Amino acid sequence: MTALKYEIVDVFTDRAYAGNPLAVVHGGSDLSTEQMQAIANEFNLSETTFVLPPAGPDADYRLRIFTPSVELPFAGHPSVGSAWVLSHAGLIGTGDVVQECGAGLLPVHVDADGARVTGGAPWVGGDLDGAALAAAVGLGPADLDGDVPAGAAGAGVPYAFLPLRPDAVARCDVNPAALRRAFTDAALPGSPGLHVFSFDRARSHAHARMFAPEAGVVEDPATGSASVALAVFLVARGVLPGDGEAAFTVDQGIEMGRPSRMDVTVRAEAGAAVRTTVGGRAALLARGELVALP
Repeated sequence: MTALKYEIVDVFTDRAYAGNPLAVVHGGSDLSTEQMQAIANEFNLSETTFVLPPAGPDADYRLRIFTPSVELPFAGHPSVGSAWVLSHAGLIGTGDVVQECGAGLLPVHVDADGARVTGGAPWVGGDLDGAALAAAVGLGPADLDGDVPAGAAGAGVPYAFLPLRPDAVARCDVNPAALRRAFTDAALPGSPGLHVFSFDRARSHAHARMFAPEAGVVEDPATGSASVALAVFLVARGVLPGDGEAAFTVDQGIEMGRPSRMDVTVRAEAGAAVRTTVGGRAALLARGELVALP
């Protein structure tokens, strides 16, 4: 076989060994889905991406995104990290490019330090049982943010959102079986993650954690797709303005020793989010070759 080159890059950070690690594999056009999934499982990072030629002239490249156990239509840190890797290697330019992925054609802006990707189509689900979700992460009703009910939203990938008091986020301890039961009872689409957060309105800042044990990611150091979905959720809940542009930052991964920062924007019209973006920096960690295929 021809060896497949790969890079490992840390995303949503300005230094290696922080943020969310990502493996970016090149030259895998002949790989089957099963082979890609096996390679992602071997890397055992939150996500592994495979950079492929686009299907048509409207995109600059195509991205397939895998956790250790499932393929995703869209994810934020793989989109940001892959675009930066491609630009850093001279395979695409800086500035505006278009990424093709399972969520469609998504605009990406790349610069020397990182990238910013536009989220998928905004979606808002119904209210969720906050007490049941809190119990699944070892918390009680007193830990909930009493002003913002739990619910579901997405911008390419659906998530369950659990707003918490600021002191409760660090105390979360996920029980995968209890979380699975809570999701089953709520009849959420797909296998979403649970995004727990506290939001400081004065600082336009969220402290967040994301748990997705059903996708092979017990806890994620930084989740860009959840951050754009959070923007949709906050507009729907009236925390962010229902018209015009808003911006906020998300800090995640602190409890894992992998601090990450995401910069999020959202544009809303008539009380609903219509466009979101998430961006951040990236740092190259390693380069190598896959010399054996599954």
